[in-house]
Amino acid sequence: MHGGVAMRVADAGGEGSLDRLLPSISTSLSPRKRTTSQCKSEPPLLRTSKRTIYTAGRPPWYNEHGTQSKEAFVIGLCGGSASGKTTVARKIIEALDVPWVVLLSMDSFYKVLTAEQQLLAANNDYNFDHPDAFDFSLLVHTLRKLKQGKSVKIPVYDFNTHGRQKEWKTVYGASVIIFEGIMSFADKELLKLLDMKIFVDTDSDIRLVRRLRRDITERGRDIEGVIKQYNKFVKPAFEQYIEPTMRLADIVVPRGGGNMVAIDLIVQHVHSQLEEVRSTDMAALASAHQAQPLPQTLSVLESTPQVRGMHTIIRNKETSRDEFIFYSKRLMRLLIERARSFLPSQVHIVQTPQGEDYEGRTFHGKRITGVSILRAGETMEPALRAVCKDVRIGKILIQTNQDTGEPELHYLRLPKDISEDHVILMDCTVSTGAAAMMAIRVLLDHDAQEDKILLVSLLMAEMGVHSVAYAFPQVKIITTAVDKKVNDLFHIIPGIGETLNPSFTSSA
Repeated sequence: MHGGVAMRVADAGGEGSLDRLLPSISTSLSPRKRTTSQCKSEPPLLRTSKRTIYTAGRPPWYNEHGTQSKEAFVIGLCGGSASGKTTVARKIIEALDVPWVVLLSMDSFYKVLTAEQQLLAANNDYNFDHPDAFDFSLLVHTLRKLKQGKSVKIPVYDFNTHGRQKEWKTVYGASVIIFEGIMSFADKELLKLLDMKIFVDTDSDIRLVRRLRRDITERGRDIEGVIKQYNKFVKPAFEQYIEPTMRLADIVVPRGGGNMVAIDLIVQHVHSQLEEVRSTDMAALASAHQAQPLPQTLSVLESTPQVRGMHTIIRNKETSRDEFIFYSKRLMRLLIERARSFLPSQVHIVQTPQGEDYEGRTFHGKRITGVSILRAGETMEPALRAVCKDVRIGKILIQTNQDTGEPELHYLRLPKDISEDHVILMDCTVSTGAAAMMAIRVLLDHDAQEDKILLVSLLMAEMGVHSVAYAFPQVKIITTAVDKKVNDLFHIIPGIGETLNPSFTSSA
């Protein structure tokens, strides 16, 4: 290529020559000591001049079946120690200019050492550079789930104890996943998950200089020790295990993070791939399940004269803001009371002040947790608190991207351990069901049980009811009314007076 960029495209036929791993270690190759943990606990945010990028991913867009629309595009970055893999990854992320990515480091997947291996490590006799040092089984399982858009728990490896920390970090899938490590191409199953394989080829002298700078300034080591370690351990490991995988790369990037022309070309290709799979699921939601009867999981508040009268007020464009809020809150209280009746109960006998037994009922479950889809769902929290004493509250902020039409998760705060809870998910209006489906998927990813989730909404469109019920058939849906149509802006028709109070705007 012009300008001396030397973007090299490798022969793609080399993958079949691999066995389970690359060539096994020679008995003459000495192990290398890791002075400190290189399991970087990546910060969830990467701030650039243009935007804040979430590097822990996000729950992706789900289609009308409640499944991910398209698997993530996975970029694998391989190269020697101090070759600039992380720098290249961050440069790609910044140039991509997408709000959600996953940045996954192979350093998180070192195996937990046995007692015998602990002794070897203490004497600098355990080889951390051999492929067997990595937990490829967990790594492949984790990356496969991320590619499918599922949330995962990522181990945090501590090289001081040679074990995993108790607290693992939660990471979601995203449109783009960047996976980097010295052995990124060393496993056949792992290679199958990579859509683009990039080898960062940096001159050995430069890598040595970087190691000198890092180990002396950050780790307090002397020059002689660093050079000795490099010549005895690092360089042979690179030549035997890492450099041979260069032939598996789709693209070889010389000079690492300083090669902006190469990075720009990579970004152009990734953008073209993302454009090809731009989600069309909003249209699919709009056309799905038309003319079908309403699902049995739907419960609509009985249209009594009182309920009908309150709907008349909140749907009237002439209604004042104060009137709209007052009667909306009345309906919300009735709605939450109705939802409460679907929670499990058991017979409970109490004694009255007159000394007589009364056979009543009491809640039969571990806990009740309310989760509001911000901002509109938050207006239903006072009604929930009034009906359910000591209820725990979580919040999910989902907004529609105006450029792509996709719902995006911007904020998440859930109470700890909701796996046994009955969860009341609140949103004031549900039109297409897109935001509600994403919120349910988030709850399921946090171990909530589908049959213990109740979706409550002041008003729903038939489209949203069908979409949620089809994707999650065990979720109970409770609303005060169901309208027939959704317009081109995905507003419910005839709808309610949303313009009177921005907080009631539908999340779609």
